[in-house]
Amino acid sequence: MPPPSPSASFLDLISPDFAVLRGHPIPFGATPSGSGVNFSVFARHATAVSLVLFAPVEETPAAELPLDPRYNRTGDVWHAFLRGLDPRVCWAWRAERTVEPGEPWHRYGPTLLLDPYARAVAGAEEWGVPPTPAEKTPWDEVRARRGVVLGREFDWGFDQPIDRHLADTIVYELHVRSFTRHPSSGVAHPGTFRGLVEKIPYLVDLGVTAVELMPVTEFEENDNDRRNPLTGERLRNLWGYHPISFFAPRSAYAAGTGPGAAVDEFKETVKALHAAGIEVILDIVFNHTGEGDERGPTHSFRGLDNSTYYILDGEGRYANFSGCGNTFNCNHPVVRDLILDSLAYWVTEMHVDGFRFDLASILGRGRDGSVLTNPPLLERIAADPVLANTKLIAEAWDAAGLYQVGHFPNWGRWAEWNGRYRDDLRRLLRGDSGMVPVLATRLSGSADLYQGGGRAPHHSINFVTSHDGFPLADLFRYSRKHNEANGEGNRDGGNDDHSWNCGHEGPGGPPEVERLRRRMARNALAILLLSQGVPMILAGDEAGRTQGGNNNAYCQDNEVSWFDWGLVERNADLVRFVKTLVRLRKRTPLLRRRSFVPEGGGSAPVTWHGHVPFRPDWSPGATCLAMQLKDPGGADDLYVVANVGAEPQRVELPPPSDGRRWHLLADTYREPPIDVFEEGTEPLLADPRGLDVGPRSVVILTGRRA
Repeated sequence: MPPPSPSASFLDLISPDFAVLRGHPIPFGATPSGSGVNFSVFARHATAVSLVLFAPVEETPAAELPLDPRYNRTGDVWHAFLRGLDPRVCWAWRAERTVEPGEPWHRYGPTLLLDPYARAVAGAEEWGVPPTPAEKTPWDEVRARRGVVLGREFDWGFDQPIDRHLADTIVYELHVRSFTRHPSSGVAHPGTFRGLVEKIPYLVDLGVTAVELMPVTEFEENDNDRRNPLTGERLRNLWGYHPISFFAPRSAYAAGTGPGAAVDEFKETVKALHAAGIEVILDIVFNHTGEGDERGPTHSFRGLDNSTYYILDGEGRYANFSGCGNTFNCNHPVVRDLILDSLAYWVTEMHVDGFRFDLASILGRGRDGSVLTNPPLLERIAADPVLANTKLIAEAWDAAGLYQVGHFPNWGRWAEWNGRYRDDLRRLLRGDSGMVPVLATRLSGSADLYQGGGRAPHHSINFVTSHDGFPLADLFRYSRKHNEANGEGNRDGGNDDHSWNCGHEGPGGPPEVERLRRRMARNALAILLLSQGVPMILAGDEAGRTQGGNNNAYCQDNEVSWFDWGLVERNADLVRFVKTLVRLRKRTPLLRRRSFVPEGGGSAPVTWHGHVPFRPDWSPGATCLAMQLKDPGGADDLYVVANVGAEPQRVELPPPSDGRRWHLLADTYREPPIDVFEEGTEPLLADPRGLDVGPRSVVILTGRRA
């Protein structure tokens, strides 16, 4: 089939010496040079491939160029060099094959396909806007994307990786859109990368050292066909865990709408965060894509080479270890290279500092879905020289029951979201029996999970809440999920939140219930920030953000998910509490140990106590545990006692180091503003021999010279 005649707008993009030449198979994607642009794509089983070109901001193709397999193909790679082509051009592919009987795994067709290596995309720059009639797809609300050729340089100035040791990191998990979309945010560009930049002073004041951004690669928010049964509101794929691209930042997260604006604005965001001393960790999704199962839309991968990019059975059905309809074939050599190329790009070109890998256990499955003993992809990532200083964090489970917390293949490099820490702390806080020994293990870095594998306390990413499940306020406000607004009959979301409503389901309740809830939140944050390992705070927890009992707010692009910045003022006491303990953690090296083994082979700096010094109670009925940290280098002592029972407790105090006296740093049973004290203002303890600890509370003492 001959190509259509170029449109007038396309003629503006070519020079008089325009020619379609053979081109080169590598690198993949679109690579501009001084004389034109090289295009290259992998499509092993396609028998016909066409390069489709668009003028900037145009939705209708300007030209379609069928490639000659004898001339424009090397092995499994199709390529062409277009001499005299303006690099402002956009492109997509079509790949076709006459499917023979007995080949149910191929899904070729006439659909326009996004290049997997496109660094920027056009076609969905405005959030939530449905497609125009010209770009209708098999799914009416899903917009077709096209790649944007990027040829311009970005001025990074003197930006360099911060390279902060993982042990010294305090992570803050946030969603780019939700963080500033609420009208109360007061930013000029709500819901965008630039809106996040405007909130950097808040992050600096809070004291966090890294932001973990929920997915920022291109995804389609319109691929949720449900409505809120309570309001009729159209629900959206807010979180972005259905990637269409592994390279291109979400175009709708840019304030500008020009071609490639999201790339520039993401770089500006990283540069600004680095200038403020804050690292950037990307929550990246390689385990599945937004193409779903056989009923889903075709964006890219399945239309180029379905049987390479996905794990399929003999009938062409998609394996679903992700719970999202398909499973990416991560340990196929071609797919492995794609993932490694993506990671290298984000580190070298976008200057990110680390990655949190969603459902990372899938990255350890073989091409038949089996669990591999030494997964080549995970080993390659761990040993990649470009990623040598990059933070690697695994969500060490998948949706098919593979749970690897504590024994994720790691090569001494991989850290993990410690799901055991989350569950144990929640059970402890709500008063489950037998949890005092577990508290000691989690406070000291989860040696039961990480020491035997040769890792360190900082390989445990500790958290009580994350985007999955209840935020902190709801953890003590609801004993069951309330997801009716998601349109799935309250069947979605987890059923094991280990939450406790403190005696009243939902907001309100007697004053004593509200006081208890505030205390429980302070307890959780205090234990989190005093534990060995790396603390992760969910955005808004420090200000009491609620989701109204929804523990799976992935589809709620509204005030359920948005950060209400009025809470920062209304709950200023909680914000102050968090900031004070963050500063304590930063100035206390004993809280950030880099090994389970004491330095120099001396005695461990921690001792455990119960009601009597040096006699901890490990019995199933115990409700009180104290921890004392002594610094051999002479810094201040730290004494922490947690009473998780419903009755007050009296404890005898151990002596502080020579020449020091106990001062009160925090007591969650007290009401603000005397619940926590800034450094240097801690009052001297009236009775140095004993301490009354209120029910369900945490007390922190500092032993310093008077």
